[in-house]
Amino acid sequence: MRTVVDRPPASGERSWDLWTTTARVVVQSPDPRALDAAVAAVHRVTSAVDRACSRFRPDSELMARAADLDRGCTVSPLLADLMRTALGAAEATDGDVDPTLGAELISLGCDLDRRGAAHRPVAHGDGRRAASGLPRGSAERTPRWRDVELRGTRLRIPAGVVVDLGATAKAWTADRAAERAAAASGAAVLVSLGGDIATAGDGPAEGWQVLVQDTDEDPAQVVSLRSGWAVATSSTRRRRWEHDGTPVHHILDPRWGVPAAPLWRSVTVASATCVGANTWSTAAVVRGSRAVRDLSSRCLAARLVAADRTVIRTPLWPEDRGDARMP
Repeated sequence: MRTVVDRPPASGERSWDLWTTTARVVVQSPDPRALDAAVAAVHRVTSAVDRACSRFRPDSELMARAADLDRGCTVSPLLADLMRTALGAAEATDGDVDPTLGAELISLGCDLDRRGAAHRPVAHGDGRRAASGLPRGSAERTPRWRDVELRGTRLRIPAGVVVDLGATAKAWTADRAAERAAAASGAAVLVSLGGDIATAGDGPAEGWQVLVQDTDEDPAQVVSLRSGWAVATSSTRRRRWEHDGTPVHHILDPRWGVPAAPLWRSVTVASATCVGANTWSTAAVVRGSRAVRDLSSRCLAARLVAADRTVIRTPLWPEDRGDARMP
């Protein structure tokens, strides 16, 4: 998802590559130093999160202390907060957003994709060979997230459980980074980490103008997001690769440990926090045909793009018109 922001001359923006996606910071302030202060704050947050929970660096706290975590040990407040957020998302979605799918992602080659090793990427085609065609075996996967124990800052991750916080940590980072950037700069701030967008500070009166579009082939809509709110998009068309001749994507159905059937090309949800938005956009992809009903029943503003590019909105998502303000 991309952002388009109408800015006065005194405002600015900066972007850089981060976590296989793009980080972007936009500020609105008459102070020319505000952008530097906001960007520095975002860098501090993203660096701290990376050191705490990245599966892709052996010196992160989560990886370096794996042996201690098998038995249970005291961890940093940051790692505890990130794990608490992930377990909270699992609880709220009845396990549809599961932080213990790391082993399944590795077996599907997600780590090879992240590290740039040899593999065949999948183009943004029509996806006729659905990921759900992968063999599922004779039994459903046993959920492991309930086996993770967290009491205060004491964490135990049983042997054999591989934690991947990708479904919630990026959204948590966007929330925290926007908050810290606004405080450091004294400006209205929008932070975008790929499909996760959070805002903070006294933003534009007309709202932040957000272009909701997952890929160039998808239908687009510009919405006005009021300051302090967030929006997140979960996609089955990005982070795709080929595994044993079958196209796969990174959002797994926890029941089977394989990519969720791509009924939806993308799901976008707006919420008071990016964690909340990302939790339910991810769960919607997993839930497939139940998603619209479930999102509507929770009074969530959501926009779902079906495999045939048909757009479905929940009642709180604005119609595609000139003044598409989020409620």
